[in-house]
Amino acid sequence: MSPRLSLALSEGALSLPETGRIAVFGASPDADLSALPRARCQIVTPLRPAYDHWRAQGYECGTDPAGPFACSIVFLPRAKAAARAVIAQAMALTSGPVLIDGAKTDGIDSLLKEVRKRLPVSGSLSKAHGKLFWLPADPAAFSDWVARPSQIDGFTTLPGVFSADGVDPASALLASALPARLGAHVADLGAGWGYLSSAILSRGDLAALHLVEADEVALRCARLNVTDPRARFHWADARHWQPPEPLDTVVMNPPFHTGRSGDPGLGQAFITSASAMLKPSGQLWMVANRHLPYEDTLAQSFREITEPSGDSRFKLIHAARPTRRRA
Repeated sequence: MSPRLSLALSEGALSLPETGRIAVFGASPDADLSALPRARCQIVTPLRPAYDHWRAQGYECGTDPAGPFACSIVFLPRAKAAARAVIAQAMALTSGPVLIDGAKTDGIDSLLKEVRKRLPVSGSLSKAHGKLFWLPADPAAFSDWVARPSQIDGFTTLPGVFSADGVDPASALLASALPARLGAHVADLGAGWGYLSSAILSRGDLAALHLVEADEVALRCARLNVTDPRARFHWADARHWQPPEPLDTVVMNPPFHTGRSGDPGLGQAFITSASAMLKPSGQLWMVANRHLPYEDTLAQSFREITEPSGDSRFKLIHAARPTRRRA
């Protein structure tokens, strides 16, 4: 991530309060926080990989901010509604300045225009295809930006979660293709707000369904949407999570983006992890965008691979008899 924050502080363009706690919202593992007093910071992130990274670096971490704060720093998320929501949250918990940093591709320029219509901005710095700006906290000026749930076909979603505005068509395709029986122990990797899990729970002979999701906000929605007592919720990175017992089936619509960049390695890692979770006779049901290069990883991880259905956009894959086992 660009050094805009460090540059603004080192050049004297802005200064942090000398005392008091500092909230850092949405810092990805590659963010440059070297200019901040670590002992005074709380990293606030719903994403398990980022949470684990910063905690290992010695930072206090949380999924919900434990205010009040003397200063807040917001690294913009991709979704506009989520960006507004986190700014409103920072404003409500901060007595001093709120700093907002983002790339042009994250919509920082349009967001700055929106903010300026509400409050005067104290200063800004442009560098590395992005911008940092700062202003005094004023909760009332952003009260209409507070995150509010949406309802989709009876499901609750929140700003920023995957497919917050409607059922993902790839997940809908997979849900319609699942067989009547999936076995007693099943996992939904990257479960999101619980759409696929709801479909899985309608199948017979299920004893336990593990919803594994790295986004705590999405998992919070899933807890509201999936109330079946057989559901088990895990805030975890599916690439590293291990089930309490070998599974009969894994179902998944794996992510394939890191930020705004496509990253097929994510889905490939999901496939590898799924194969290690399964019983020797276990099976994988997954859906993916047709262009994603998953075939080699599937061939290395399973002995049987078929494509029962699909369309011009998505491929639906059934794989069985895993070959890879986690050490």
